Amino acid sequence: MSGEKDLQILLKSMKPEHIPGEYVFCKVDDLENLNLKEIEMFFREKEAITLILKKEIAERLKLEFSVVMSWITLSVHSSLEAVGLTAAFSKALSEKGISCNVVAAFYHDHIFVNKSDIDKAMEILNSFAL
Repeated sequence: MSGEKDLQILLKSMKPEHIPGEYVFCKVDDLENLNLKEIEMFFREKEAITLILKKEIAERLKLEFSVVMSWITLSVHSSLEAVGLTAAFSKALSEKGISCNVVAAFYHDHIFVNKSDIDKAMEILNSFAL
């Protein structure tokens, strides 16, 4: 199944879900000596490997991070070819001064916002369904 492409359907049915926990972005040079089951997501860039993981795991591994984030998953199965979804919700969040970091995976879009912004971000994202 390739997912939904229609922007209006996506916006009305995105059903944001707050994933419990505190999450951080860290960087490492390699994945050796890391338990990949403890890492939520990783992405290899030319400068380093970015990890997204729970704050307590990063602290245990003595990894540096700068901001504690909350994780929101858009429950709708969006197509990788959908146009405008990220632009629509990021614009709505930015208009309220909320920064978001987005990861688009095969089934869902995942949004990371500052922990202090989670309630307002969920309110804004839920407003698309009205």
